[in-house]
Amino acid sequence: MNDYVQFLADRLALFVDTAVRYASDAWFFYQIGLIVLLFALAKPIGNALETRLEGLARHIKGQPGLLRVAVATIRRTNWIVFVLLLFVALTALRELTWPSRSWLVSTAFSLALVWLLVSVASRVIRNRVVARTVAWLLWLYAALVILQFDNTAATLLDRLALPVGELRISALMVLKVAVLLTAALWLANAIGNFVERRVQNSAELTPSIRVLIGKIAKIGLVLLAGVVALSAVGVDLTALTVFSGAVGVGLGFGLQKVVSNFISGIIILLDKSIKPGDTISLGDTFGWIRELRARFVSVVTRDGREYLIPNEDFITQRVINWSFSDELVRLDVAFGVSYEADPHTVSALAIEAATSVGRVDADRRPVCWLTGFGESSLDFVLRFWIRDPQQGLTNVRGRVLLALWDAFKENGVQIPYPHREIVMKTPVRVEDGEPAASPRD
Repeated sequence: MNDYVQFLADRLALFVDTAVRYASDAWFFYQIGLIVLLFALAKPIGNALETRLEGLARHIKGQPGLLRVAVATIRRTNWIVFVLLLFVALTALRELTWPSRSWLVSTAFSLALVWLLVSVASRVIRNRVVARTVAWLLWLYAALVILQFDNTAATLLDRLALPVGELRISALMVLKVAVLLTAALWLANAIGNFVERRVQNSAELTPSIRVLIGKIAKIGLVLLAGVVALSAVGVDLTALTVFSGAVGVGLGFGLQKVVSNFISGIIILLDKSIKPGDTISLGDTFGWIRELRARFVSVVTRDGREYLIPNEDFITQRVINWSFSDELVRLDVAFGVSYEADPHTVSALAIEAATSVGRVDADRRPVCWLTGFGESSLDFVLRFWIRDPQQGLTNVRGRVLLALWDAFKENGVQIPYPHREIVMKTPVRVEDGEPAASPRD
């Protein structure tokens, strides 16, 4: 602890001595005044140029990535002008006087240039808070290097250490692990997304295999990135045995559903029971599968709602896959006609009506059967096939019923409805040997 305090005091004394020595030189104040003047001039010039450049950026169409970089650059026109003015001033000072009299302008130029580059480059990150954090961290590191304080800062952070068994955890190690792990995970995720897009565009693979390869590639790259990042900073991976055991206990107790859904998702992809584009029914949910995720399945219904159903439900519950082996689905429509109609004619008219509907499969001819003699009608069932269940079932049944109505109305076939007769009987009363008159008389 005493060594750490003495080291910090020595570094602070050196910094104060250097600052006092530079501040005693008149050129120090001349350079500060020049930097402030150039910064004040850069603002109105940058605002005028930014207005003109925004008009040019509006002509960029169909290239969102280029437009994003262009807008980020235009928003920093003030800094661009400031950097250019500093460069001109630095060049002039080096030509007119000693290099030692331009060191402050040179430092300001380097810091401003680095800030301009990292602030524009960080815009590739869509999250604004994360982008600003990354920009500030990169600029802070570059500033330490430019000011030649990087070794001092590294030594200071390395002295802030905490021994854990045989492992020595210092602030410098934690910082390196955080930076390298973040960069490695971001790179692994970018490569995984690229591989997943390429696999999705492959027409030779089935949809389930595409999803499985994409998920395995992303998970494998993330694990590899973590191992490489930890090994790069000298972390002994065998020291993480206790931590992995704790994680295992946590998985056993608190993350049962998460792990269950993850394993269920792998099983679904391997056995190919469902795949993107399939039409399924699960409980009261009927729709088509839009996407398979590691934890859930995205199912879009006919009314536009998107249900995120856990993978475990597709393993433990009864699922109707309307397009598991093929997309050919049979539908039944029941109806009844009057006893006065000829059942042979009714059957032919029903088949012709169903065939006239566009979504009814033409390769499989519809059939119509007489199923019973009802109380007031001849009961029939019309069966037909469709190949696009994801387009809905109720709508195609409705079109077939409308076609039946038109065909029956055109050919005089009546659809009966029940008739009920109510007979009211009034009791006969005898008064003085004569029957009493009925209330209706």
